[in-house]
Amino acid sequence: MHLASFSISPIELWTLIGSAQAPQLIDVRRREIYDAATGILPTAVWQDFARVAQWSQTLDRNRPVVLSCKQGKELSQAPTAWLRSEGFHAQVLSGGYAAWTDAGLPLVDRAALERVAPNRQSQWVTRRRPKIDRIACPWLVRRFIDANARILYVDPAFVSPVAHETGAVPFDIEGVEISHEGERCSFDTMLRLFGLETEPSLARLALIVRGADTARPDLAPEAAGLHAISLGLSAMAGDDDHGLLQHGFMVYDALFGYLRFAAQERHNWPAKAA
Repeated sequence: MHLASFSISPIELWTLIGSAQAPQLIDVRRREIYDAATGILPTAVWQDFARVAQWSQTLDRNRPVVLSCKQGKELSQAPTAWLRSEGFHAQVLSGGYAAWTDAGLPLVDRAALERVAPNRQSQWVTRRRPKIDRIACPWLVRRFIDANARILYVDPAFVSPVAHETGAVPFDIEGVEISHEGERCSFDTMLRLFGLETEPSLARLALIVRGADTARPDLAPEAAGLHAISLGLSAMAGDDDHGLLQHGFMVYDALFGYLRFAAQERHNWPAKAA
């Protein structure tokens, strides 16, 4: 079996984050360094590098793994080598957190993460029959906060009781932390809460979501299209909220990919020769 290259650059990793192709991210910084840090890589889980034989049993062997320490030195090199010896597609983040920060790439606010969703697998709960914000928020959670998060959809009257009984994080209802704030959507609130609102493509995506979710198509030219697609998917899904979530994730993956990699591309007819 051919293993991927031993290291991956921050830019290469960033192109995968926010998509279905994102690897499993393991933070192996020394615990005291992790505890003192303000940020963590999107979806990363902290593990003790010396206990790789134990926590490797929780990894998905069908997905690549990227390990990061402070500077990409022995704390990530040793467990990466061990995982590769066991047949995992494991890589070191070249230069570690230092290189990621130097490249100006986003980190999730660690204090907010540990306060709002301290457990992995985290649970989140909202109203059933989602349309826009209640698809966009789970997409942000799974792609940037907790890749294995469980999303619960319940009748509106039971969101708060279910949150109380299960410890799930309630969102997109009145009276909770992650909800609408004035003209801004729950998606905007979540971006702000986890320190992701300054990432340009996510900020642009927030405008699209806000325009679609609050009947403001003037906010972004893509908003009307997202509104139409979202309502069409919902009409076809009926009560299959998780089937809708799966299809909706493809829409948001595509939108985020468009904003990062293809927003300047123009599609004209007749096509010009390459």
